[in-house]
Amino acid sequence: MRAVVIYESMFGNTRAIAEAIAAGLRPGSDVTLVSVARAKRALLEDADLVVVGGPTHVHGMSQKRTRASAVQTARKPGSALVLDADAQGPGLREWFAEMGQGAARAAAFDTRLSGSPVLTGRASKQISRQLRRHGFRIVTRPKSFLVLGNELLPGEAERAREWASGLARAAA
Repeated sequence: MRAVVIYESMFGNTRAIAEAIAAGLRPGSDVTLVSVARAKRALLEDADLVVVGGPTHVHGMSQKRTRASAVQTARKPGSALVLDADAQGPGLREWFAEMGQGAARAAAFDTRLSGSPVLTGRASKQISRQLRRHGFRIVTRPKSFLVLGNELLPGEAERAREWASGLARAAA
């Protein structure tokens, strides 16, 4: 199976989850891991499975203004936050606006603050809807991985690897 994992990340948490998902898919799969800024349409043409994820901003997928706010936060004096290499590039909303139709099986994930999804929101639900609108066949419910402060909760990367292993079985 050929899988593509596409992620948007501001401070590295979503990238870390995407890396864990790629690792969980790797046994028995050819996996490409790529940030949304580098995810070209041709990358998806022969994919059997596409997994897409991003951070939850203001209850949903990031927007240009929420990404700009995250950049400003990281640049404040005394901030320990480090921006991901492609954090200032396009986000998932822009990617979906330009991607056209797909046909592969797909799944969505997000990173969000620890707490009730009613209070935090879940970008993965919007990502899953966008994937479906673009012709992808959703193989599992959207999945959230939790952040406290600006760090992943302990065990979230392992939970992502396990989710991906199950996802590989579901998509096979």
